[in-house]
Order: sequence, then C-alpha cells, then structure tokens
Amino acid sequence: MRFFYVPDAENRQELPAEEANHAIRVLRLKEGAELMLMDGQGSFYRAEVTMIANHHCCYRIVEKMPQERQWQGHVHLAIAPTKMSDRIEWMTEKTVEVGIDELSFLNCQFSERRQLKTERIGKIVTAAVKQSHKAYMPTVNEMTPFNKFIVGHSAGHRFIAHCYQEVPRVNLFDQLCQLDETDEVLVLIGPEGDFSIDEVRTAVEAGYVSVDLGKSRLRTETAGLSAVMMMQLAKQIKNREQ
Repeated sequence: MRFFYVPDAENRQELPAEEANHAIRVLRLKEGAELMLMDGQGSFYRAEVTMIANHHCCYRIVEKMPQERQWQGHVHLAIAPTKMSDRIEWMTEKTVEVGIDELSFLNCQFSERRQLKTERIGKIVTAAVKQSHKAYMPTVNEMTPFNKFIVGHSAGHRFIAHCYQEVPRVNLFDQLCQLDETDEVLVLIGPEGDFSIDEVRTAVEAGYVSVDLGKSRLRTETAGLSAVMMMQLAKQIKNREQ
C-alpha cells in the first residue's frame, strides 16, 4: 500500500498537487484504487480514489487510524550542513528513518556552507516519513547563526559534541542513558572543521554539556546520524527497563 502525505487529510477530498501527480502519472491509479494517507499529525487514513481528472486525484476516507507515538520525549538534532549537499541530504533521510522530531541547521564560524535550501530538505523529510511509515512529520528549521541558536534554546537536556581535548568531555550515550524516556534532548554537531573553541565554550557557559560520540573521528553527517541513533537507542533501553 502506497502512503501519501496529505496535511489535514480528514478535511480534504483531494491529494495535494505533487502527490496527485505521483498517483496519476507514476502509479497510474484508477478510480476505486485504495490509498493510505498520513496527515503528519499522528493519524493514518485508509481511503479510496473517487475521481481522477487531469492533474486532480480525489478521494474519500474509509477509515481513520490514529497512531501511537513510536517514542516519547523530543529528539532534536542541530547540525552545520556539509559543503557537499548530497551528504547532508543523505543524513536527513537516514535520521528521519531512525526517528527525529526536529532538525535544525547551524551557521558556525568554520562552516563551509552558509546557505541551505530547506525546501529541498523538506521534500527529503517527507519522502523519508512516507517510506518509513512515520505518523508524525518532523519540524525542519531554517539555518540559524550559532550564537543566536544557543540563546534561543535553553530548555531540556542540551549537548554539544566536539573534538577539543582542552574542554573536558563525557560520552554522549552514557549521558543519554541517565535521562528519562520522556525528556527533551538536543544535540549539536559542528561543521567539517568542527566548532571553534570559542563556540564550544560559549555553549558550555550557556548550560550545554560537552560530549564525545566515541573514540572514532566521524564525518559531520555520520556524527549527526550517530547522535540520533544514540538518542533513540537510549530511549528504547529506558522503555524496556520500565
């Protein structure tokens, strides 16, 4: 069964233009065909195609299926985009498949990419949500200067991963395993040249915990994916302990 992303699906009767084009021209669906819709807000809908005309695909909902959240709490990754856009796009796809609530992008002192097409990132997120059958659509935020981001995020458990030996670090996964499953968690990952030492110190002064991701030195996109996997694995461990 193919999934289609339809915001406010319960109050609509027609697929959005891009989804309709895929249903008609790629899948060649006909009247009477079954669809599975997702609204990105926690519900799936079994639907039936009622009419196909030109670029329009109309449907009627047969059954609403509210979905339980796959994890509790809030998983937030803030990362400086890589110079090569395909690497950050790959990371975006994989972090959504693993499970993330919010994705932010940082403009840091050593960033090699100062601009990012979040519209393109949004499409990748949508495709990954449909492919992995996630009931909730992650939030994607515009690129933000590092210092502004630090000031704007003061709630929950906050971590900054970096490679500087002069700033004491603890292991991220060890820290995550001490948290409650329902906690809000934010992890910052720097650019390919790492955060500057001043950025790390600024974050620590603002209450962020200085962490490492293990003994291996990772590429930016690998570090981002690893951080999300650690957040999810820690939540699963806590869930089984309860």
